[in-house]
Amino acid sequence: MNLYYELLQYPVFSMKEVETLYASERTARAALGKLLKGNMVLKIRNGLYTCVSGENGGPVANRFQVASAITPSSYVSHHTAFEYYGTAEQVFYEVYVGSETRFHDFEFDGYNYHYVKEWVKDGITSPEFSGGVRITDKERTIVDSIKDINLIAGLEEVLSCLTSVNGIDEKKMLNYLAEYDSAFLYQKTGFIFSVYQTELGTTDDFIKMCRDKSGNSKRYLTNGISEPGYSGEWKLVYPKNMKHMKNGGIEDAAI
Repeated sequence: MNLYYELLQYPVFSMKEVETLYASERTARAALGKLLKGNMVLKIRNGLYTCVSGENGGPVANRFQVASAITPSSYVSHHTAFEYYGTAEQVFYEVYVGSETRFHDFEFDGYNYHYVKEWVKDGITSPEFSGGVRITDKERTIVDSIKDINLIAGLEEVLSCLTSVNGIDEKKMLNYLAEYDSAFLYQKTGFIFSVYQTELGTTDDFIKMCRDKSGNSKRYLTNGISEPGYSGEWKLVYPKNMKHMKNGGIEDAAI
């Protein structure tokens, strides 16, 4: 038996997969140790491994597969999910990972893997032919990114990603917003979708639902606004050049 070729079927594996091939745990650990010393297997973190590709000398597993295997419940989220869907203009070297159980952030192959606390359980999917990737769907990714706009990607990048998404399911959006049950999140989401209503094809009913759930508090859309504008309809302070931020190619418009 060639252990390396047996393990190649798993983008990411643990000792459990190795032990199924041997009569004892000791023998399995010794066999894996030889592959590690021979630079045929890489240690991702404690208990998690991937084979080295014979083609390019890098890890077989990509960052999305690694993120999906960190814990039994982990999945790709936020800006990293936008990257998977091909709607992000920038590739971050930060990988955002949702999980029911907390894990310590770590670095592997030039990427920093960050734990994101899970608040909502719905909206996680496993795309076909992805090699085990678990990821938030487009609508959940949008809601999460707006919710954490100050913590992760920032307004400009979120707008860039959002306006590159096709076929947004408003029913799913409303379901995730209802699960979060946050007036501020309704307020931010409704405002952004109203500003980009033409580009996104947003219905009036969706915007009205967000407005009705937004409450009456005056808030800031994002931190660090240097030239503020104010929407009386949404009770939000926003950057006056907000529409110009998207790709630097859309001129300011009255909001």
